[in-house]
This record gives sequence, structure tokens and C-alpha cells, in this order.
Amino acid sequence: MKMFNNIKNTGKLIRLERIFDKKSEKTVIIPMDHGVSSGPVAGLKDMRTAINSVAEGGANSVLVHKGIVRHGHRGYGKDIGLIIHLSAGTGVSPDPNEKVIVTSVEEAIRMGADAVSVHVNMGAPTDCQMYQDLGKIAETCEYWGMPLIAMMYPRGEKITDEKDPEFVAHAARLGAELGADIIKTNYTGDIDSFKEVVKGCPAPIIIAGGAKSTDAEYLQMVKDSIEAGGAGVASGRNVFQHKDVIGITKATAMVVHENADVEEALKVIKK
Repeated sequence: MKMFNNIKNTGKLIRLERIFDKKSEKTVIIPMDHGVSSGPVAGLKDMRTAINSVAEGGANSVLVHKGIVRHGHRGYGKDIGLIIHLSAGTGVSPDPNEKVIVTSVEEAIRMGADAVSVHVNMGAPTDCQMYQDLGKIAETCEYWGMPLIAMMYPRGEKITDEKDPEFVAHAARLGAELGADIIKTNYTGDIDSFKEVVKGCPAPIIIAGGAKSTDAEYLQMVKDSIEAGGAGVASGRNVFQHKDVIGITKATAMVVHENADVEEALKVIKK
């Protein structure tokens, strides 16, 4: 894949082919790690059904914590890539923006992960510890040939707008500077400003799905991010809380992998 020409680690390249479409060289990831931060939210109470539905819809991979893998990640339905999240923090913690490492790269390898992810909140009171964790994990991932996704968000007292292009560009570049292979971050809201974020980051960027929105708004955001040079989307609530999970996943994949128009993609969603 051309976007990973700078990666010479054979193990990383083999695993990246499991979470990126070989033809489009883009990805649709469905994060399902919300049980740690928010508890058993709607759409994730039955994880087997949730994972099977997005796999059926054509998602490239799901992102979960290690405990969920033991409950049937790949034991049924269509196969799907596995990204194990290494960071944790809850919404009721004294500092909800603090993320700590709860799983090692080695444990993720033993569980069959195709990639791992780390969450960093740039601007949080404990951001320096998160930077240190990301740097160390990047070194371990390089040793084992494990792709690393860094979820880089500008969040903290000095962050006036989490979608501000300057903050988003800084966060994305920070993740790449510390060794991440792929960056997940916020979409800035328009194509031109997001192009600048992409230009300023040597690693491929995928956008977060964001807060729940209408199908048309969500798919248009994904479409615009791809036009700006993005490499895909990691969308949670807009997918797994949808009344037609298979349909919205399929529509997302059409936009990302087939460059489909939003109007065309909307037709596959059951009303």
C-alpha cells in the first residue's frame, strides 16, 4: 500500500493489510471500547451481535478492549480485523481526560490483534504521561511488527475548540512524531482546513465519527474527509447505535472504499 511505503517492517505491513482495504487503501473501523468509559451503552450490550452486524456490513475492523475478545470476537459470522485498545479511563474519574495503559502490546499479540491503539488527550493535566506511554508503546510495536493507531485529541483547559484546525493539526503531528503509524483525530469541519491537517502529518489520518448526527450529515463528513486526503473513518455511536447497523456500515464502506455519493449510500439504509 502506497501510504505505508515508509514502513519497512514486514510484520506491520502484513497486519495493516488486515485492517485496510487493499484496493482503496482506506479503512472503516468501528470502535466498541465504550464499555470502559461509559458502561454498557445502547448498541453494545450484546457484543457478539454488534460485532457480527458491522462485519456483515463490510467494516474492516473493530476496536475493543482485551476482555471483549474472550467473548467471541471471531467465533461466528464474517471475519473482521481486530484492534485492541491499550488505554482506559472513565467518565466518572476525577479527570475524565486521563488515560492509563491497561494492556501490553505483547498481550495483544497473544490475543491475535491486527493492530493496537492508544488514546492521548493533548492539553489534559496528565498529557505528559500519555506522551511518554505513546512513545514507549511505539518502540515496542516497532520491535514486534504491530501497527499502532494513536487517537490524538486536543482536550484540556487551554483548548477552546476541539475541532480548531490548529489544535487538530498539532495533535495529529504529535502522534506521528512519537511513532504512531496511523492517526485518529477530529474532523475540522471543512475540506480546506482538514487538507492542511493531512499535509502537516506524515502518518495517514482517519477521522473520529463524532457525536450522533443524521445519516446524511455523518456520511457527508466522511465523504469530505476522504476528499481532503483522509484515510478512512473510525465511527462508533453513529454506527452501532443505528437502527440499521448493517445498512449504515455498508453505506459508510461505500463512501470510503467506492467513493460513492452520499445520496447513493443513503439508499442502502433501511428506513
